[in-house]
Amino acid sequence: MMPVDEALERIFAKLPVLGAETVPLSAANGRVLAKPLTSSHNQPPFDSSAMDGYAVRADEVFPGKPLKLAGTSQAGSRFVGMMGYGQCVRIFTGAPMPIGADAVVMQEDATANGNQISFAKAISPGTNVRKMGYDFRRGAELLPAGTTLTPQMLSLAAGANQPGLTVTRRPRIAIVATGDELVPPGTPLGPDQIVSSNSFGLAAMLAPLAESILDLGIVPDDKAQIDARLLEAFDAGVDMLITTGGASVGERDYVQEVLRDLGVDLDFWKLRMRPGKPLMFGTRGKTLVFGLPGNPVSALVTATVILKPALRAMLGHADPLWPRIGVPTLAALPPNGPRRHYLRGRLSRNDIGFLEVTPILETDSGHSSSLALADALIVQPEDHPGAPPGEIVEVIPLNWG
Repeated sequence: MMPVDEALERIFAKLPVLGAETVPLSAANGRVLAKPLTSSHNQPPFDSSAMDGYAVRADEVFPGKPLKLAGTSQAGSRFVGMMGYGQCVRIFTGAPMPIGADAVVMQEDATANGNQISFAKAISPGTNVRKMGYDFRRGAELLPAGTTLTPQMLSLAAGANQPGLTVTRRPRIAIVATGDELVPPGTPLGPDQIVSSNSFGLAAMLAPLAESILDLGIVPDDKAQIDARLLEAFDAGVDMLITTGGASVGERDYVQEVLRDLGVDLDFWKLRMRPGKPLMFGTRGKTLVFGLPGNPVSALVTATVILKPALRAMLGHADPLWPRIGVPTLAALPPNGPRRHYLRGRLSRNDIGFLEVTPILETDSGHSSSLALADALIVQPEDHPGAPPGEIVEVIPLNWG
C-alpha cells in the first residue's frame, strides 16, 4: 500500500498542462490566474485629496489668518489653472489637487466667511493628500500567477483597467458508477438493489473546479459494457475520468482489467488510508484516471484527500492542499493503526470564538448519514498514539471550497 503523501507526489508529477484562456471580469471569480495581473497606469493617476476640505500651501496656513477662496476641485472636474499665493481651493475627496497646493485642511478645521477661509491650526505638507501611484504604479505586478481570484481582487483588476484576465482552463471531468446492484434515485428498490449516490456527491464537490462534468450513469459489472462506457469517456476528450466501484480485485471487479485493456498506465491501486484503501490511479495520454471505492464515505473521502488537491494543482493553485487548519479536539481520539485515518468531525466555536472540532466516532465506510453531518475530516497520522481532549489536531474543512 502506498502512503498518501507519496501518492499525491506521483499524481502531481503526471498532471497535464491545461492551457489558459482569457475571460471577462464578470466570469473570473474563483478562477486561477495563469499569468500575473499588472497595472497599465498609476493609481491614483494624479495627486488627489483624501478628504473633503480645502487645498492649500501648507506654509501659508496659520491659525486665524484667512486665505482667499479661488475656486473648486471635485471628482471629474478639476480646478483649472494654478492656485495663487494667499489662495485656497475648495476640494472634495478623490478630486485632483490644484497646481500649487501641497496639503488639504479638513473642512471640520476650517471656517468660511464669504470667500475668506480661516483655519484652526497649522498643517504639514502632504497632509490628506494621496500621491499619484500611492495605490500602485504603472507596470507593477498586482497579483501573481497561481492566485485564486476573489471579489476583492476583481475590483483591483477593474481598477487596474483590465477588462479581462488570463486564467487556467478548467478540466473536463467524466464520472462512471459501476455495480450490478446500483439503481438511480427514485427507483422502486428490489431485494438486492442499492441506490447509486456517489456520482451526485462527487459532481457537486468537484464542479467548482471543473469546466464541465459528464455523468455517464451506471454500468453493470460486465466487462463489455464497462469497456464501452469508459471508451465513451475517453472519446469525449475528458481531462479526468473517475470511476466508482469495482476498484478492488474480486471476481466481479472488472474496472482495473478494463482500464489496462484500454491502454491506461496504472500507477497504484492501494493507499495506506482509511476509509478508502482501494483507490486506483493511472493515465491514458493526457487523461488522469481515478478508480474510487464504491462505498459512499470512501468515495467522498478519497475525492477530498486525493482528487481535489490534484485538480487544484492542475489549475495552478499556489497551495493545492488548501484548506488545512489546526484546531483543538473536544474529545479524545483513539490510537490509530498503520493507515492514515480521516475521521469525520464537526467544527464549532468556543466561548471566545475560536474553532474546535468534535470527532464523530462512526468509522464505517458505508455510513453516509454520519458523513452528511460532518463538516470536517480530522487527519490522524499513521500509528498515531491517540490524542486527549484539547490537543491540536489537523483538520480538513469540507465546505470551505
